[in-house]
Amino acid sequence: MAVTVDREPLAVKDLGLCTVGQVLSHLQRVNRLVVQVLIDGQEPPPGEMAAMRRTALEGHSVFIETADPRALAMQVLDEVAAQIEQAGPLKDQAAELLQKNQLGKAMEKLGGCLRSWQTAQESIVKTAELLRLDPGVICVEGRALQEMLTEFAVKLRAIKGALEQRDFVLLGDVLMYETADTQRQWIAAVGAMRDMVTGDA
Repeated sequence: MAVTVDREPLAVKDLGLCTVGQVLSHLQRVNRLVVQVLIDGQEPPPGEMAAMRRTALEGHSVFIETADPRALAMQVLDEVAAQIEQAGPLKDQAAELLQKNQLGKAMEKLGGCLRSWQTAQESIVKTAELLRLDPGVICVEGRALQEMLTEFAVKLRAIKGALEQRDFVLLGDVLMYETADTQRQWIAAVGAMRDMVTGDA
């Protein structure tokens, strides 16, 4: 029986650990995020996590790789910040192209902007889940992150509604006026998340 975590042997007997699941729970308690598990050199098949957790350590060689959730979160937030920086100009260009009735080019710019915003939203929500942070208590510009996410969903519905109605004047107005603060809000949300991760909040 050999259990290796991040290339270091884990003293499972001293810790009273007998199954793979107990090892994983122990790592979670010490704030490590498991990114890979190999049992006798094999990765468990997808969908067999429950069976893998019940596997006794005795007679097996277990290799586990972990990551620091906070370091992972900071990496994700850095990527989100870069995407948000690109989204702002795309939104403005889409609005200008709509005013010039250049619909094809406008839709291309808008698509890039929406993808960046939605990726930012998903990444921030998943980062909060990873760190077990409640979006209702993360403060962004004096209000809860959850409130900002809800408001953003309303803006997306307005954009979708204008697209479905093929009302490009309305779409231009939504982009120019209703989403004017979106860029700044996403940057503030990333900043608030960073503060939570680093403990500055």
